Amino acid sequence: MNHSQLKNRLETALGSPITETASLPVGFGLTGLTVRLADGRRLAVKARGGGGDGPSLELEGYMLGELARLSDFPVPHVHVAAPDLLVMDFIDNDGGHITPAVERHAAELIAALHATPRDSFGYARDTLIGPLAQPNPPAARWVPFFRDHRLMYMAHAARTEGRLPPPLFGRLERLAERLDDYLLEPSFPSLLHGDLWTGNVLVKGSRIAGFVDPAISCGHPEIELAFTTMFGTFGRPFFEAYESLSPLEPGFHEVRRGIYNLYPTLVHVRLFGASYLAAIERTLSELGL
Repeated sequence: MNHSQLKNRLETALGSPITETASLPVGFGLTGLTVRLADGRRLAVKARGGGGDGPSLELEGYMLGELARLSDFPVPHVHVAAPDLLVMDFIDNDGGHITPAVERHAAELIAALHATPRDSFGYARDTLIGPLAQPNPPAARWVPFFRDHRLMYMAHAARTEGRLPPPLFGRLERLAERLDDYLLEPSFPSLLHGDLWTGNVLVKGSRIAGFVDPAISCGHPEIELAFTTMFGTFGRPFFEAYESLSPLEPGFHEVRRGIYNLYPTLVHVRLFGASYLAAIERTLSELGL
């Protein structure tokens, strides 16, 4: 849709004229805007042009709604969620750096998200990580779920697309056969944000303002915690605070973190190409595979 069509659609859906707009950086070929309405509301908008393929914005809205429904995790309220349009509250933030104080606040919020037992691994619907499908069939055990619907699902897709060389795929298959030697079953499934990296963490002052762009499912908190280290989003202050609330089993930082980060690394291989293959090679070599 063009700018005029988008403006008309927004004003109709929101029941108030738009008084000002500004661009908002978003990825994956989407248009991003912040809008101010005559009634004073400030909202964030993602939109996709007509005829183009892309991630379902309705599904992103659903995931934000589920986090709001099932937890006190700070996410924006969703006003409109359609396949080609998502409108949510704008989270006021100062673009601040993630300081040790922010890390400690994040740990409190994330530990609380993980603390409530859920019924099964997976989810009621398949979800997305970025623009990529993330299957969520209900499962009673975590390690087989991670093997089949995270690690090898993403590896198969990367190989099919010609992004993952067959020898590296074969080494991932060997790891998959031995995952029970490395990974642990959690006490219960936890609700996960699923995509906790710096770009999805909004900061105001020394506090977390909100989290955006989720990739929800129910799983082991360790896969979430691992991803926070992949791009250096959180470090020692975060883990000290998190583990004071929910201690980790030995071996997470030494072994399991690297295995869990194979999943988001494969996501990045599919989205951004061969520069991420070296990280997969390195983790497998460290495991002797």
